[in-house]
Amino acid sequence: MGDTQQSDRPTQFRWTVFALACGTSWILYLHRYMFALIKPELKQQWELGSDELGYLDSAFSLCYLIFQVPLGALADVAGAHLILTLLILLWSVGLGLHAWAPSVKALGLARAVLGAGQSAVFACLSRISRTWIPADVRTSVQGMVGVFFGRLGGLTAYLLIGSIVLGVLEVPWRTAVWWLAGFGVAFAFLFAAVFRNSPRQHPAVNERECQLIEAGDDNGNSQLPSRLSFREMFRRMSPRSILNLGCLNLQTILSTLADNIYSAWIPLFLFEVHDLEFRRMGMYSALPLLGGAIGGAAGGFLNDFLIRRTGNLKWSRRAVGLAGKGIAGCLLAVSMLWYDDPQTFCLMLFAVKFFSDWSLTTTWGAVTDIGGRTTATVFAFNNTVATLGAVAAPALYGNVAEHRGWDAVFYVGAAAYIVCAVSWLGFDSTIPVISEERPSE
Repeated sequence: MGDTQQSDRPTQFRWTVFALACGTSWILYLHRYMFALIKPELKQQWELGSDELGYLDSAFSLCYLIFQVPLGALADVAGAHLILTLLILLWSVGLGLHAWAPSVKALGLARAVLGAGQSAVFACLSRISRTWIPADVRTSVQGMVGVFFGRLGGLTAYLLIGSIVLGVLEVPWRTAVWWLAGFGVAFAFLFAAVFRNSPRQHPAVNERECQLIEAGDDNGNSQLPSRLSFREMFRRMSPRSILNLGCLNLQTILSTLADNIYSAWIPLFLFEVHDLEFRRMGMYSALPLLGGAIGGAAGGFLNDFLIRRTGNLKWSRRAVGLAGKGIAGCLLAVSMLWYDDPQTFCLMLFAVKFFSDWSLTTTWGAVTDIGGRTTATVFAFNNTVATLGAVAAPALYGNVAEHRGWDAVFYVGAAAYIVCAVSWLGFDSTIPVISEERPSE
């Protein structure tokens, strides 16, 4: 009788997969934010301008853009197990190349390899959340994975590596980079050993857990193939769904443009404007990312709460996105009143990122809403289009900082948030990218 009761209970392995996804997001941002930390060193040692550093960031974003679509689509075909393992290995090698680079050209190569390795990671994680996480908590989980642990990774880079390793312990930055690259390689092997593409492929998952995960989804009833070319996707789309996807793309571009300030420029801003050393620079730079981590998690729970409470998917997504970006834009403009006080200014940026990133979780949920069985491909397309903002932002902010001053950088970011908020009014999560054909009953 005891064995029967035990077999009737769902296993809990989906939470192990959740932990792996969180770890992947954390390490990805830990590695990505390292370049922002070492910019002051590069500027002094190699006599680079902010505009030149911006072009190096654009090399990362350009390769991110180029490889995201094919690798995101490949994840739909080959599965996240193989593709994500290879991506973690590739980006870890790219990070290690930063420490090896003997010249600016070699550093540009390192940025390109890192960008290619990180290009389709979130497309894979989006697919993992759809495959392994029940629909009723999926947005909350996506918020934890994509936003909370992502921002936590950036915070760890600034606070642990910047303030403690580089600041207090005075470890050479190249040595710290080698350590992090080796850690990434070790995590790739752990992921490969533990993860499988679906619950039904994993020996640690029983039938009850499979049924629990699949409840509320209709993956088994669609005649639509799991992977479409982009040409075929647009051929199947209606004008209304194209316009709807375009609104989602626009807000993601503008969000990416604004958020580049925190991922690439805050440490250099604090170094140049306020003459802060690594110890304080890392602490203050971490404050906005802490706000983003909390906001991302809060946004996921807020999305799921509103959807359950109102039953209105369209306005639940729209309201969270509009409010988050709108409040962030207004707060960023107001924070300029404390521009000359780095501690208070970064505390204000904590609030800015809190509201900005609670709507970032909404984007993840929105992609899952409209993507259906081709979620990874749709996510890759949205993120690829958004990478246009990531390609433009470093060159834009680098030139603005170099020729107009750092205060202008933050005003540009505030304007991007406001327009991003307005774009949410044109998006409807109930309009699928493709209306899937169903067999007659």
